[in-house]
Amino acid sequence: MVQEKRKELSVRAERAILLGTLSLKGVANGDIEELNQLAKTAGAIVVENVLQRRDKIDPTYYIGRGKAEELATLCRDNDIDVVICDDDLTPAQVRNLEKLLNAKVVDRSELILYIFATRARTTQAQLQVELAQLEYTLPRLRRMWVHLDRIEGGIGTRGPGEKQLESDRRLVSKRIFDLRKKLKEIEGRRHQQVTARSGCLKVSLVGYTNAGKSTLMNALTQAGVLVEDRLFSTLDTKTRILHLENGRKALISDTVGFIKKLPHHLVSSFHATLEEVRQADLLLHVVDVSSSTALEQIKAVNEVLEELNCEQKPTLLVLNKADALTEQANLTFLKSLYPESAVISALTGEGIPELKKKIQDYFDRRCVELRLTCGAEDGKLTAYLYQKGHVLSQRLDGQKLSFHLLIEERYIPKISELASDVELSYV
Repeated sequence: MVQEKRKELSVRAERAILLGTLSLKGVANGDIEELNQLAKTAGAIVVENVLQRRDKIDPTYYIGRGKAEELATLCRDNDIDVVICDDDLTPAQVRNLEKLLNAKVVDRSELILYIFATRARTTQAQLQVELAQLEYTLPRLRRMWVHLDRIEGGIGTRGPGEKQLESDRRLVSKRIFDLRKKLKEIEGRRHQQVTARSGCLKVSLVGYTNAGKSTLMNALTQAGVLVEDRLFSTLDTKTRILHLENGRKALISDTVGFIKKLPHHLVSSFHATLEEVRQADLLLHVVDVSSSTALEQIKAVNEVLEELNCEQKPTLLVLNKADALTEQANLTFLKSLYPESAVISALTGEGIPELKKKIQDYFDRRCVELRLTCGAEDGKLTAYLYQKGHVLSQRLDGQKLSFHLLIEERYIPKISELASDVELSYV
């Protein structure tokens, strides 16, 4: 007899309450709407948002005891599986809340690490996320062994819980050491790859998660990069060729999105991936101009860039999603703060030609203007000038070729190596 097929194959999504705080002045200490997006990205069903006004975090329960007891009733009445906090919690706070609420408690860093873990596809990304998770977990191992706290030996002895805790710490520490070693090797190879491109103009896309970097990458290069309207849809760096005017080319890289209160362990673990950012000649800082928190997002990205020692890099602000604007005042205000910024819609293509022109202008400003004459038979030199420079004009005069061009200083020494009878002068 054939068994009836199961109609429901999916596991029940976890029911969640989001927990955050407001200052006594009514200013949010976190962004509960962003936490909502993170929770949904992780697959949770958000049942309720709970906020408490307080300027000082309670060291025992994060929120006050009375509010925590109200939360416990809310969890029981709504069959809550997990409470997600918008700030990082100490192991003691997690332990106390879980005991009182009878539900799992996850803080912001743990949630972001979980999302990264589910999105990691390449070996490098998986190693980076595992390292970040273990570095986050190591100081919290004691909380994970709370169920063995009562099993203790006499004076001068240690119970099995303590022995297991020490054993786990050794295993985690060894795994962290091994992962760091593997990622150091990957970082070395990535550094060599990026350095090998030193003769190319390098552009890197940076920005808040879900600002539209991958969509912009596709608009600029037709790269076919995966685009999703979800947080952290890109974890691995992708590099494509960007074609500029007069046959000039640049390499453009799409990188992992940043977020407010991004766990430090993630930034340090993703150093190899973010090598493209550190080696870039120009950063395109992509901003979702339709977001009401655009300024806060710009600040959050700048903080991560500072952590990467990239805050001084030449940066062009790109105000994306102009097609989604509901308040024109937002754009006017941002343009007043950043007059050199580019306004685009990567989705519709609006402003893309102007953006490419700004990129071209940036690289042209790094160049010197030359007039150069060489033999008409010097094909290698001609190809080199078109590849590395911006040729403004070319004229054939008998057996001689004359060029008027813009080129970076670093490429000039190679000119005399490619042809012996070159005449050049600065304009």
